[in-house]
Amino acid sequence: MGVALAARTARAAGRLHPHRARRHPRRPAVHRHGLGHHPDGIKTKRRAPVKIRNQDSAPGDVPLSAAEQLLFGGRLKGDWGWTTHEGARLNLTFLSVLRQLPRMIGQTAAMGWAVDRVALIAVVFAQLGQGAAMAFGLLATNRVLLGLFAGGPTGDKVKAAVPALALMASASALAAVLRAVSQAAGGRLGPKVERLAAVSMLARIIRVEMETIEDPEFHALVDSGQHGTMAARNLILHTLGIIEGVMALVATGGVLLILHPILLPLLLAVVVPKGWGTIRAARRTYASLQLWIEHIRQQSTLRRLLISQTASPELRVHAAGPFLLDQFETMTKEGEAEQTRLARAEAGTELATSAISGVTSATTYVVLAWLLTSGHMPLAAAATAVLAISTGTTGLRGLVGNVHHLYEQGLFFNDLIRARDEAEQRAIPTGGLPVPASPATIKFEKVSFTYPGRDTSALDDISLTIRRGQVIALVGENGSGKTTLAKALVGLYQPTAGRILWDGIDIRDLDRDQLFDRCALVLQNFMRWPFTLAANVIIGRPAAREDTARRAAAADYADLGIVVDDLPRGWDTLIERGYHGGVEVSGGQWQRIALARAYFRDAQLLVCDEPTSALDPAAEVAAFEQIRNLAADGQTIILITHRLSSVTTADRIYVLHHGRLAEAGTFATLMDDNADGPGIFRRMFLLQSRQYQSEASDTEAVIPRQAP
Repeated sequence: MGVALAARTARAAGRLHPHRARRHPRRPAVHRHGLGHHPDGIKTKRRAPVKIRNQDSAPGDVPLSAAEQLLFGGRLKGDWGWTTHEGARLNLTFLSVLRQLPRMIGQTAAMGWAVDRVALIAVVFAQLGQGAAMAFGLLATNRVLLGLFAGGPTGDKVKAAVPALALMASASALAAVLRAVSQAAGGRLGPKVERLAAVSMLARIIRVEMETIEDPEFHALVDSGQHGTMAARNLILHTLGIIEGVMALVATGGVLLILHPILLPLLLAVVVPKGWGTIRAARRTYASLQLWIEHIRQQSTLRRLLISQTASPELRVHAAGPFLLDQFETMTKEGEAEQTRLARAEAGTELATSAISGVTSATTYVVLAWLLTSGHMPLAAAATAVLAISTGTTGLRGLVGNVHHLYEQGLFFNDLIRARDEAEQRAIPTGGLPVPASPATIKFEKVSFTYPGRDTSALDDISLTIRRGQVIALVGENGSGKTTLAKALVGLYQPTAGRILWDGIDIRDLDRDQLFDRCALVLQNFMRWPFTLAANVIIGRPAAREDTARRAAAADYADLGIVVDDLPRGWDTLIERGYHGGVEVSGGQWQRIALARAYFRDAQLLVCDEPTSALDPAAEVAAFEQIRNLAADGQTIILITHRLSSVTTADRIYVLHHGRLAEAGTFATLMDDNADGPGIFRRMFLLQSRQYQSEASDTEAVIPRQAP
């Protein structure tokens, strides 16, 4: 699709600005259409799955282009949160929206009451006052016109109309003041409601179990729920718009009823065709968007790649840039015909609705003329009626649009509610038995773990013992279960079978927050926080962030001093490209930062998963030596690595193979050719050492020896 339709997609997104549940009786799987609750206790209704009707959609399917087939193997299907309710929005009818309206306004009022009662009350009274001022102003206008159209000298008529003119001016001034009050109070409410919605959800998301956050359905719900935070703010704006539209209708409708009862249906006859045209045009555009949305997303993917810093070397050296640009241009041209079709359809709808509105408007004026000529209505009343109909038409059009948008926003707001409730149901339990400050032993007893939605176990009947102050090495091929075992050890995963015992206490019975407090992680994919260097270290133990001596010791431990000295602002340097003053550090420097973070945490149990993969050989040897030295101070070290030369001094080596414990022992026993067992570690070590010896021989062959 072309740029214009892509822009519509961006505006739609901006406006919104388990594989299996864990075995636990209180933590059910995500129900996409279940019963939810408002953060302040308001229940939401259950909705049935939506069936999409495409009567307004573009004819036929969007053809698959050669560029899409070549680059993506077909049409992409995105799974972003803001796409969750594409079908629901497509199926909107005005009646379905009206049925949901009271509940949504109630939810909005509850949020506003929770964050700022004064502002909410001010908004409500200001809107009510505006409606009253509008009605009063129209009636005052009628009195002015009656006086001016009455018989007698012009000067006398003007003097007689002065009081009514003063009332009309007062009503106008009051409406302006109340409008300003409403805008100020509404602007004050919006950010507070957004904060309430965001904090209410995020506070629960950070407490869910790991397997929950890894659940794709839950993650999709959370993604959609994040758009619900902006939707919560928009609910305030659209609710205010609805109140304003309703008050305009009430005011003008009341005035028209006073002037003559037949004028009210005439008002509806004028505005309904335009409202119908607005909804139909929106549905047609949205239906077209659904047919072309994946095409647009593929274009967006290409656009991002063409300006990507990561892709820039290959874009230039491999001439991938011109190739991808050609594919992008081809895909963009394919949307031009659809843009033309949409423009013609919108023009036709506008012509039809304008014609109908023109007929009804003409009918209205004919009726007004008849009322005038038949003596049923004075000229002043007719003039006031024209003004009231114009005001009411504007109000009703705004009302239709705000109701429509309120429903759209409500879909995402309800996802926020469901995400919040689901997170609360699947949260890490609070409380439990106290965790030993320095456990003497940690035991795995026939532990198995299966990731939700998987048929095979990641850990299968694992039994092992870890003693205080030991360096424990976990080795094995990729996918053998090493990282899963480490995460289960620190309480991130709960066993599906067997037990993990800390000093004889089942990990399920321990206070999980205390358990986490005893552990530090340096994972293979450790977090590279887009913060300052100082923040990247102290985030290991936020409670000790003011301890500069501790931070200095962590930097010394990880040999981070040279990094600090090279950065333009030292510890206060932002280590994230893309921001003013931000810098990029190397992979090896990031690994030093991660080691400093773990040292700053000062936990009893340290898990290191490939902690030196980005370091040069000399730095790697030094880092492993520093890690081993921590055990001398009583820390227990779990070392996961493929560099088998680094585990030769480990107190115990556990070899995992396809999720099972294949071998266990010291380096000497595992390298014994006569030892029982499959000899997996020995074969891996010899294979790796032969590779290093071969590389060393090649190096000696090309580097001439110096004469003594």
